[in-house]
Amino acid sequence: MRQPQKDLDESIDRFLDGFFGWFGRNLRVLLFILCSAAVFWLFLWPSWDNWLPYVGYGAMFLFQLAFAVLFMIVQFVALFWFLARGRVYWVLPGETGVGFADYKGNPEVLEAARRIVVLLRGVREFKEMGGEVIRGLLLVGPPGTGKSYLAQCISTEAGVPFGYASAPSFQNMFFGISNLRIMMLYGKARGLARKYGACILFIDEIDAIGGSRSAQGPSTGIGGMLMGGNTGMLNELLLQMDPPPQEQGRIRRLLRRLGLRRGKAVMHPVLTIGATNMTDVLDAALLRPGRFDRKITVDLPDADGRKEILEYYLARVRHEALPMAKMVSDTIGYSPVAIKYVINEAVVHAHFAGRGSITYDDFTQAREAHEWGLRQPIKSMSLEERRRIAYHEAGHCFAQLKLLPRERMAKVTIIRHGQALGLSATKPLEEMYTRSREELLADIQCCLASRAAEEIFLGTALTGVTQDLEQATRAAGACIAWFGMNGELYSARAFNETVPDAHTKRQISKVLREEYQKVKALVEANRETVVAIAEGLLQKNELDEEEIELIVAGVELGVSDREIVQIS
Repeated sequence: MRQPQKDLDESIDRFLDGFFGWFGRNLRVLLFILCSAAVFWLFLWPSWDNWLPYVGYGAMFLFQLAFAVLFMIVQFVALFWFLARGRVYWVLPGETGVGFADYKGNPEVLEAARRIVVLLRGVREFKEMGGEVIRGLLLVGPPGTGKSYLAQCISTEAGVPFGYASAPSFQNMFFGISNLRIMMLYGKARGLARKYGACILFIDEIDAIGGSRSAQGPSTGIGGMLMGGNTGMLNELLLQMDPPPQEQGRIRRLLRRLGLRRGKAVMHPVLTIGATNMTDVLDAALLRPGRFDRKITVDLPDADGRKEILEYYLARVRHEALPMAKMVSDTIGYSPVAIKYVINEAVVHAHFAGRGSITYDDFTQAREAHEWGLRQPIKSMSLEERRRIAYHEAGHCFAQLKLLPRERMAKVTIIRHGQALGLSATKPLEEMYTRSREELLADIQCCLASRAAEEIFLGTALTGVTQDLEQATRAAGACIAWFGMNGELYSARAFNETVPDAHTKRQISKVLREEYQKVKALVEANRETVVAIAEGLLQKNELDEEEIELIVAGVELGVSDREIVQIS
């Protein structure tokens, strides 16, 4: 019996100690409450009818003040919420309707994209092997090569949602809004990934926010607070691309906090695809493994690729028999988007010409407008002006015909195209990936041939050589300062030297003078051919490849200029 009594006594002692301890800790509060109650009972309660209206006024004031504060908070929250909603286009699986069967011109890129689709589809099997799904894919290439188109094809084949965002749209004048936009963007992407198993987020022109932080410098002062720079956006992007494991969804977070959900949080894959043509400016942290795990270069298509692209888009329009080999040669250096545009413009040209199918002439007209600008003849131009332009372009044409064996003459014209009063254009016979010193010097001679023709046949110098001299000077500067073709191995590009020094200028001038003398002697030795080309231009305004060849062949056979033009 002693033990229960002892336990009871100890319990009573603990209760009393706790009660009086609490009483002692809160003695000041209890005294304040008692004094307030006494004052209220002795002084305020007897005259309650006098002071009660003031209590109402005070309560109403406090209510209005709380309402105004709450209204301002709601306004700021709504403002920041709307500002944080960037321009993002969400495409659900199957909406684009484009897949790998529609991607043409680059089979190696397509094979790399197929592997990414396999990983997105078979996430479970891949993880069972111990692998981790890639989180980033960087597409590098010139504009129009189909980077965003490839990303759409990947999302369609994988059966996952696709979000298209432009990196400059994340920027905002208020500090923090840009970070909030990126957070909301990835939050929605992870929500779609939970529903569909994965999600693709395509960010175009990612160099706008992914530039190197060391090159940006610190953002301080009022300008740094308002604009924030790109550092904050980049840091947020780095975090969102490679986040720590965290539970997704409100219910799952609640279960996790209540201890009803244990184990590692499941992170559904969000593949970030970035597109840029300026990889050298991107921050190193953005390119490390774990963020942009893979990089695919999407370059301009080669001859086989252009043929595949031409056949794909020509199959969608009505056309007559077309010289495919010549069209492949005509489109050297074209991107897939440019080929699609030219074919569509050929359809427009044929439609307004009253024909139901396109011809090679329609394709040529569309291509020339794309390369040179709108055809705009000047009908009121005097004969003397036309003669000056004709001999100017005849000098170019003859030099290109004789000095560029890897290129063919496409057209020479004295009809205005865009801002050019005339032009002489060539087309490569095949893709040229390297150029020799002799070929670069030949290019310089072709640029200077116009001035040689002016001095020989017109006895003066004209202002139309502005771009010719600029191109010739740039080519000569590249030979000397970039490619080491003057006997020296120093490269000005190593130190970003854009303006040559006095010694380099003298070397450039020497090269230009030497090449000018060479091309002037060439034009002088072939006066009859240049005159025949110029007279043909004066009579027909423009000459194509076949007509130029006929004129040159006629001169060699001794046929007169008028007869040559009549034959052509």
